[in-house]
Amino acid sequence: MSAPAPSPLAIVDAEPLPRQDEVLTDAALAFVAELHRLFTPRRDELLARRAERRAEIARTSTLDFRPETAAIRADDSWKVAEAPAALNDRRVEITGPTDRKMTINALNSGARVWLADFEDASAPTWENVVGGQLNLTAAYNRTIDFTDERTGKSYALKDADQLATVVMRPRGWHLEERHLVDESGKPVPGALVDFGLYFFHNAKRLIELGKGPYFYLPKTESYLEARLWNDIFVFAQDYVGIPQGTVRATVLIETITAAYEMEEILYELRDHAAGLNAGRWDYLFSIVKNFRDGGSKFVLPDRNAVTMTAPFMRAYTELLVRTCHKRGAHAIGGMAAFIPSRKDAEVNKVAFEKVRADKDREAGDGFDGSWVAHPDLVPIAMASFDKVLGDKPNQKDRLREDVSVAAGDLIAIDSLDAKPTYDGLVNAVQVGIRYIEAWLRGLGAVAIFNLMEDAATAEISRSQIWQWINAGVVFENGQPATAELARTVAGEELAKIKAEIGEEAFAAGKWQQAHDLLLQVSLDADYADFLTLPAYEQLR
Repeated sequence: MSAPAPSPLAIVDAEPLPRQDEVLTDAALAFVAELHRLFTPRRDELLARRAERRAEIARTSTLDFRPETAAIRADDSWKVAEAPAALNDRRVEITGPTDRKMTINALNSGARVWLADFEDASAPTWENVVGGQLNLTAAYNRTIDFTDERTGKSYALKDADQLATVVMRPRGWHLEERHLVDESGKPVPGALVDFGLYFFHNAKRLIELGKGPYFYLPKTESYLEARLWNDIFVFAQDYVGIPQGTVRATVLIETITAAYEMEEILYELRDHAAGLNAGRWDYLFSIVKNFRDGGSKFVLPDRNAVTMTAPFMRAYTELLVRTCHKRGAHAIGGMAAFIPSRKDAEVNKVAFEKVRADKDREAGDGFDGSWVAHPDLVPIAMASFDKVLGDKPNQKDRLREDVSVAAGDLIAIDSLDAKPTYDGLVNAVQVGIRYIEAWLRGLGAVAIFNLMEDAATAEISRSQIWQWINAGVVFENGQPATAELARTVAGEELAKIKAEIGEEAFAAGKWQQAHDLLLQVSLDADYADFLTLPAYEQLR
């Protein structure tokens, strides 16, 4: 690799951070600049294609498997690359942001994998973007530690053979990084900043550690977006001089359009593919976003009433397992978001049983692993998968040839008996305000009502408010869903929060701002594609 020329990228509107020069080196920024020059134009084209696809769904209120890629689906001969040793056993994965405490706790958690998150569990402040990179590099160098100022407790890494394998998740394609711009003032996509800095600084170091640069790819909407990532991987590996196929990527199937292109997504990434993951909140958010004009048959009930056993969700997860195992890829299940209470053993007992039942179902359905949000849930999920896997690293030999999913099964929302409720509206408002307030203060993973919530939670919450109002839903108490009702509930919630935390803490927070932003994205006639776009404009 030749010595880089000065980077054409500039850092703007950002206060200098301690040790940022260790991350934002000339060589690293030159690499990010090349990624931006080569691939951002295609990113822009693909975002435009998303809008075209959405307009097509608005006209037709349907989706189908793509006819132009039928040959790929019909060809039984191709498989994805064999999993590297460090990613072959993924029976429990823990997720979380890349602050120092979480970095240490996640690596030490006993999970096989840590999803180190620069996306939904991380508010993209410049401090989080740069600091997260520093923390991961420090973890690989074993120079990371943390002492909690409040409790005095110190945290340090366990021995290397006890640490989770890191799979890093960059931001989605739709987000920009406003603090890093090119010569024309155009921001670099956040995905290229996160991927580029991490890959440049850590790819070779990870290989030396017996692992590799592994990634989770979020918000993918089509196989062409997977193709773009694959081309980025090919370029990046050549740029730093590591073998092709060293990068491995697991794609989150968290959009309804991607659910119709799972095989094609694996095919595009086949030399770099590590598997697919079945999400929940973002997947439901995507259904609302895409079918918001589709009438009453696409109206979702309260989010907590849409479990993974709902017929259309079961079609999605079973198709994912079948698709992955047919192609030799890992199928990773959804999130157990419960946060154990230190005060209420009964709450924990009930929640742990739900987690256990959920993970038993996933392991029984053929998933090779699953997500948890808290270290205390690792043993529960591990037990569920240990029962099924035993000493085997995965169950990719379970081909699930019994599964047959028709195109209509994935969008059969009206197969659910549950209906939207007034309490569901209240919960959506409560969670939305509380999450957005924390996000605006730079926190992306937030414990609310004993659940770990991230940006996907806020997206489904505000989407449901929008959908119920625009679909003319009438709740069980006879009240119609209206903008006025949403404003009333939001005002009441704001007053409750002020009474709960006190005037001083309320004034020190961003509560009014969060309240206003939730109502903006919930009530505007023009549905915002992503809550995080207007929210990012307010993030400081």
